[in-house]
Amino acid sequence: MDTQNKLDILVITVHPDDAELGCGGTIIKHVGMGRKVGVVDLTRGELGTRGTPETRDAEARSAAQLLGVSIRENLGMRDGFFRNDEAHQLEVIRTIRKYSPEIVITNAVHDRHPDHGRAGALVNDAVFLAGLRKIETSEAESPQQPHRPRLLLQLIQDHYIKPDIVVDISDQWESKINAIKAFQSQFHSDNYDKDEPETYISKPDFLEYIEARAREYGKYIGAKYAEGYTCRRLLGVDDLFVLK
Repeated sequence: MDTQNKLDILVITVHPDDAELGCGGTIIKHVGMGRKVGVVDLTRGELGTRGTPETRDAEARSAAQLLGVSIRENLGMRDGFFRNDEAHQLEVIRTIRKYSPEIVITNAVHDRHPDHGRAGALVNDAVFLAGLRKIETSEAESPQQPHRPRLLLQLIQDHYIKPDIVVDISDQWESKINAIKAFQSQFHSDNYDKDEPETYISKPDFLEYIEARAREYGKYIGAKYAEGYTCRRLLGVDDLFVLK
């Protein structure tokens, strides 16, 4: 195992800004706890109505600094047209083995944008396959060791899904919003003056919706704001008193 690259949490999501929207507060919270967190975007979001791939690359770098992540990479898959097939699975397997995370967070199991559910399925399959030693991969011409993260969590994005777990991000809320706003081409910003059409997410009230969802999830645990996740397996704890 390459301990120099090892991360505690690896967020693998399909579009630049998915990580900020879905788990930005969780990322910031765990970085503040001293955990090493990284983000890997599967695509450059090149089919987005607003902005360009180059614009979004720059925005993603700015957001990464605000999140405090150790790494941010982009696998350059085709936005809208990537598939959950062997070639794409191997790309994600290489990434998982490269960073050997304990926890992976990825896109929702299903959502308004079809890329989200497809990416969630791709990462889910790759997390399992990454632990199989007979699947051989390499990094910089060196063989990689098998590695299966112990936990995979999936975001809750546009569609409402009842969460299996929620994370209190009350203290991280403002920082999360600042990271989202780094994507000026995608969300409402007085500083973005390009003549481009308004979209579902660029409307001024979109971030109000994000806040409403966070407040709803927070309400259930007595917090002001929270982020929710689903898990494809039963979750357990060692200590009942850590639960809210």
